[in-house]
Amino acid sequence: MDESSTEVCDPIYGQVDDILEQLTKSKGLHILMLLDRSSRPLRFTELKQMVGAPSTTVSRRLKELENHGLVERIEGGNSILYGPTKDTKTLRPIMQSLYDWVSIRFEGGSD
Repeated sequence: MDESSTEVCDPIYGQVDDILEQLTKSKGLHILMLLDRSSRPLRFTELKQMVGAPSTTVSRRLKELENHGLVERIEGGNSILYGPTKDTKTLRPIMQSLYDWVSIRFEGGSD
């Protein structure tokens, strides 16, 4: 048996799995990227229209992303807005890299 097969898995992998699980849920990454790229916080109805998803899906994802510290819920007057957190901004280059990778990968119609 080689040495690598007996090493204990780094617990950070579990945390990475948790974040990836959240981001890969229906519309999760899409919502996060829209909030990150927006010049201002967005209303629920704006997000719902932009991602083209049912209210239930958008509502669940926003709550889950908020619970993971990736979305900030901003209450002001009679409206609720959603914006990115500092943690989301640190994810920006990773999200952009993933977006770029997918764009390149599927641009040429690769197998």
